[in-house]
Amino acid sequence: MFPRIPLMRIEGPVFKTQLLETTLLTLVNYASLVATNAARFRAATGPSKTLLEFGLRRAQGPDGGLSASKYCYLGGFDGTSNVLAGKLYGIPIKGTHAHAYVSSYECINDLTERELCDHLSGERRPFVDLCLQYLKKLGPILKILPDETNKGELAAFISYAIAFPTNFLALVDTYDVLKSGLPNFLAVALGLHECNYLPVGLRLDSGDLAYLSLEVRAKFIETAKKFDIDYFKDLTIVASNDINEDTLVSLEQQGHAIDSFGIGTHLVTCQKQPALGCVYKLVEVKKRIWEFFFLFVINLII
Repeated sequence: MFPRIPLMRIEGPVFKTQLLETTLLTLVNYASLVATNAARFRAATGPSKTLLEFGLRRAQGPDGGLSASKYCYLGGFDGTSNVLAGKLYGIPIKGTHAHAYVSSYECINDLTERELCDHLSGERRPFVDLCLQYLKKLGPILKILPDETNKGELAAFISYAIAFPTNFLALVDTYDVLKSGLPNFLAVALGLHECNYLPVGLRLDSGDLAYLSLEVRAKFIETAKKFDIDYFKDLTIVASNDINEDTLVSLEQQGHAIDSFGIGTHLVTCQKQPALGCVYKLVEVKKRIWEFFFLFVINLII
């Protein structure tokens, strides 16, 4: 859009074009608003970061959430957590499990499935045992004792990895990121690697995102060196937690190691400008048409 230049020009009979006012405004306003907001987030992060739309639960109802997913994708986002939007519009679907998934497990004994088929050979491997062994090996690297990590969280990660071995991305802040979430994630990621799968990464959803991301990246690098698995140093770090445009600018100023941002509330509700002030105005009428319209109104009054 440019100053003094109409976004759209409609020509036709007055009555027919007037009937289009509400339809056009409702279609153009929200779409332009959300796509522009998404473009601003993209401008704040640059082209190298992955941006994911996580706004369905904060949108103005399911229809608003579905529209927001579409317009955020048009505005430069890379994917959405909205499965229906993925089905209807072909938008890549991205996401992780919930905190509730983690807290629903109390201990390793809650696991009913304890084996994982090797990705190459198809051989069934004792996956739980592998993860527990790696957790012990990680102790000196992460400066933690294996008993310090939350075993319910570990069980949840193992369960999730068995269900999604080719797309394992864990939410690690349910209890303590550095003392529990990160060690448990790495133990399961190493188990997946031994079974010839590639773990994706982890998600931070609270705390000092800049500091935590740098600490996590440092541990990724140490783990990669210790176990001679080069790609581990580049595992994905996703950050969420009520991120807005100012947060992104602040993170860039602080320095961080985040690869991807999940953005919800401030994206789909456009809190900086909740409504776009587009207007639909009659700007030109041929003289004879205007006279006809005037006479028509006079006749109605009479």
